Amino acid sequence: MRHLFYILASIAAALTVMTACSAVGCTENRNSVPLAGFYSMQTEEPITVDSIAVGGVGAPADTLLLKPSARGSQVYLPFRSTAQETAFYIRYEQKALNFPELYDTLTFTYTSVPYFASEDCGAMYHYNITSLQYTRHLIDSVGITDSLINNLDLEKIRIYFRTQETPDDNDNEQTSGQ
Repeated sequence: MRHLFYILASIAAALTVMTACSAVGCTENRNSVPLAGFYSMQTEEPITVDSIAVGGVGAPADTLLLKPSARGSQVYLPFRSTAQETAFYIRYEQKALNFPELYDTLTFTYTSVPYFASEDCGAMYHYNITSLQYTRHLIDSVGITDSLINNLDLEKIRIYFRTQETPDDNDNEQTSGQ
């Protein structure tokens, strides 16, 4: 009987602890940060890049978003909530490409909208991208799949790199020697 009492007391204590910890709280991402993926323009497939540095224009140099020593297929590009424009640079660290004239820049123009999610999650900003400008040194193009940036962890920006040059049709023609 005494053994049964301890088992019931343990179960009651466990139930009390479990009901005190609510699973309803904020479990979602609490920030709205755009996620950009890297793609090959030739194949339109995702790629993993290395030897590039991605950072914010005007941000301290030690705040790289992607370091050259890291390999990555995506990068988060945080927008400034107090501005209507944020720019990012892509610096190519490979020896053959490490020239400032080849670095690319992406400049996003957007509106910031304060958003109250819930009492548990609090407030955050949502962003609506209104325009995008970018250089085309090693970037071929940039696509935006959804201009509304919210706290869902979804890739909404696609950066297409030139990964290989396609030969001209004239280069494929063979000539016969006579």
